[in-house]
Amino acid sequence: MSEAETRRGSKADHVYNDLKEAILSGALEPGAAIDKLALCERLGVSRFPVSSAINRLAYERLVAIEPQHGSFVAKISVEDVRELMMVRRAVETEIAARAAEKLPREGLEDLERNLRYQQAAVEARDLAGFYSLDVEFHRLLPTHLELVRTAEILDRLRSHLERVRRLLMTPPGRIPKAYAEHNAVAKAIARGNAEAASAAMRDHLAETTRLFENFAKDRPNLFSS
Repeated sequence: MSEAETRRGSKADHVYNDLKEAILSGALEPGAAIDKLALCERLGVSRFPVSSAINRLAYERLVAIEPQHGSFVAKISVEDVRELMMVRRAVETEIAARAAEKLPREGLEDLERNLRYQQAAVEARDLAGFYSLDVEFHRLLPTHLELVRTAEILDRLRSHLERVRRLLMTPPGRIPKAYAEHNAVAKAIARGNAEAASAAMRDHLAETTRLFENFAKDRPNLFSS
């Protein structure tokens, strides 16, 4: 690869990462038009890396390209989210039960540490920090249980659900409630009660699904059927 090609690729990656984060964080809402010229000016690049990044995001179903009309942030499919949440709920409730039976001491200590950081994020009203800790909390269990394939499946599910999961952190009072739900899961695991751990995880993810249904009803402009 020539030096010029490397520079073009690097610029396209920069635009891709910037635009993807704007979409996932909600800075660009579903349905919003993507202003290519504004991106070029803001990031100091030509149209080629912008078009390349948009095509890449279209492949990932985060952008919709409409010929003769432009490029838009893809709306979130309600049916896709329902299905992905169903799969996630089934998998993670089983993981919680196994964690209550087999999670090593190091895993319990990592859960406790994560929850202390979550509490600090709640008190600081640090939405971005809490979101990162939420992701880590759910990764800790399969990691410490050495469920490599299961962790890979969950990471793929999370990548498809990331926009929704970030949106669902925004309703007033959701962060402290999510922290309390995580705490209930961790306490049941620490007690070694597989049934209670599974139920606590199921309740936590069922609440997430309920919030999603309400959000989709309140903000239908962000979603597609």
